[in-house]
Amino acid sequence: MTEVVRAYGLDGLPLGAVLLVLLVVVLARSHATYWAGRAVARGARYEGEHRHGPVPWQRTVDRLARFATTPLARTGLALVHRWGPVAVTFAYLTVGVQSAVFAAAGLLRMPYLRFTVASLPGSVAWALVWGTVGLSAVWGAVALAAGSPWGLAVLVAVGAALAVVVARARRRRRTAAAAEAEAAAVR
Repeated sequence: MTEVVRAYGLDGLPLGAVLLVLLVVVLARSHATYWAGRAVARGARYEGEHRHGPVPWQRTVDRLARFATTPLARTGLALVHRWGPVAVTFAYLTVGVQSAVFAAAGLLRMPYLRFTVASLPGSVAWALVWGTVGLSAVWGAVALAAGSPWGLAVLVAVGAALAVVVARARRRRRTAAAAEAEAAAVR
């Protein structure tokens, strides 16, 4: 754990302080994603220049507007439609759908207080998991790979297998979406 804390520039801090830093980071990220979703829902578009150049947040809003049409975004929207604030809480414990759920909460204009209350337990759980087990596992894998060619080979194989699984799942979703769109066009 010590090398993990050192790698993040938090060496010498007690575990509580490390967890607090991680909590602030995850809250900032999730709330920024929520507000970007709100901006897209509002149709935020600033044409022109800010007095110091282009508006800094416009690129993020534009990127999220394009993201809002993807299958992953539709998944996030469906989760928030079905589960509401509970989806926000449990999104912190997932991989791959977190940002989609936070953006969906903003796109659907979930009241900010409700989003904040739902995000607190999830972000505390995220900080605890990553501050203890998660970061240690990541740095342990890196140390294993650096110390052993076989360890590196295993990590590469696991990464490749994960990439194949993700690619197949995306292809299946795209195929299903295309078939659904075709069926809707026929009606």
